[in-house]
Amino acid sequence: MQLRPRGVWNLRAGVRDGRPASSFKILIAGCVMVLAGCASMEPPATSDHNMHSATAASPVMADAPAGFSSSRIAPAPRASGRRLDAPLAMQTPDDGLEPRTVDLTVQPADIWTRIRRGFAVPNIDTALVKEWENFYASRPDYIQRTAERAGKYLYYIVEEIDQRGMPTELALLPFVESSYDPWALSRSQASGLWQFIPATGRGFNLKQDWWRDERRDPIASTRAAMDYLQYLFDFHGDWHLALASYNWGEGSVKRAIDKNTARGLPTDYLSLDMPDETRNYIPKLQAIKNIIANPAAYNIALPAIENQPYFVTITKSRNIDVKLAAQLAEMPLEEFKALNPSFNRGVILGSHEPTLLLPADRISIFEANLRAYSGSLSSWHTHELGRGETLTSVAKKYGTSVATLRRANGLGSRSRVGAGDILMVPTSRQAEPTLVASAGPTPVRAVADNNSRAKKKVHVRTHKVRKGETLSSIARQYGTSIEQLRSLNRIKGSALAVGRTLQIPGRV
Repeated sequence: MQLRPRGVWNLRAGVRDGRPASSFKILIAGCVMVLAGCASMEPPATSDHNMHSATAASPVMADAPAGFSSSRIAPAPRASGRRLDAPLAMQTPDDGLEPRTVDLTVQPADIWTRIRRGFAVPNIDTALVKEWENFYASRPDYIQRTAERAGKYLYYIVEEIDQRGMPTELALLPFVESSYDPWALSRSQASGLWQFIPATGRGFNLKQDWWRDERRDPIASTRAAMDYLQYLFDFHGDWHLALASYNWGEGSVKRAIDKNTARGLPTDYLSLDMPDETRNYIPKLQAIKNIIANPAAYNIALPAIENQPYFVTITKSRNIDVKLAAQLAEMPLEEFKALNPSFNRGVILGSHEPTLLLPADRISIFEANLRAYSGSLSSWHTHELGRGETLTSVAKKYGTSVATLRRANGLGSRSRVGAGDILMVPTSRQAEPTLVASAGPTPVRAVADNNSRAKKKVHVRTHKVRKGETLSSIARQYGTSIEQLRSLNRIKGSALAVGRTLQIPGRV
């Protein structure tokens, strides 16, 4: 993975084929521009302490209530190997007036400027880019709404990108993927800001069960997306091909490259034969990048988003109702759900030790209200079925009805449950009207579908590796994970020999 030298992103000479040029060339380019702009200005000290000066880490609150711990999302540590080659650089302002010299050791006040400074993917200028520029520019209300939604997540995403030394264009990818809507669900069941399909999500350790779907979790899905993009860049050595692979799959892109190689044709992104969706994918991102780089040129006004953490994290170990958590934070339920969209049920299980996200200005309010709250934090029990237990016996034990249990747990009249399944049970009749307060529109499969231990034969299929295939593409094809393939086939690395027969886990 390449690491971006700070301070020279607007210098075209500093990027070649998607990779930073040598530090010496970048330093020379930066010095030339600085001398041209203000020869008399002396560069400031280049202490590493200035790298993230906008925000300081806040200590974990010592008086957090029992069962909860909180910490602020602090600036990420500086990635190993980063260098500050040019502390000053020329930057063209949005209004097109005289360029100014910018001290890049000082963090900007707004997130958009920070994103612009980190652009590092080579630009493309094609007819498709112009088409998408016109499309987005003619819909300023869409850009405005999407940018406002992004405001909740951008600081964390940019911090994650900067920590890894990756191009900040990647923070704009959810504009294309999901319109920065954590509830976005595609026809192929891709979900969340980064639009992971179920199999790929599992391959990157995003938990998906009846209680939660971490493909919608802003923190977990962002880390998984960066892991995947970093892997794809390492695989191809080119950001355009990496991005195309994120949309189409690295195996498909590799086969397209091999086809062109065999024909003696160029193998860059623009030369490959690919589906229309992938052909439009990077032009869409380039169009968004161009608009963010100079919104005034497109008559678009971006919302002001500070270069500060928007949310705080709280790790909990007690069950709590989603609605009550929002009430304790004194925030609208929908806003709470937008920060915590991964929870499928109306109750958040403390046994999962989940991380709750709250706006930074709500944390003290939440903790004060939590300490003062004397009632039960959840109107639901969880009950794991024992051997021989049925819905009827559980309903009788808790003084409720079988119909209530079926509604609460998404069970149809023909759904079956068995030992090991976990049921939601209301603690009182007052809880029954609210039942399942699903955290979003994504349909969730019933307990019996995901957790049932009903006897099913486990069998193993086989797959012969073809040219261009990878563990990731094979895992996606069969709806399994990379870890399962490695474990079953005793694979330590990522290399696969063409013609090798792999065992594929599955069920009948």
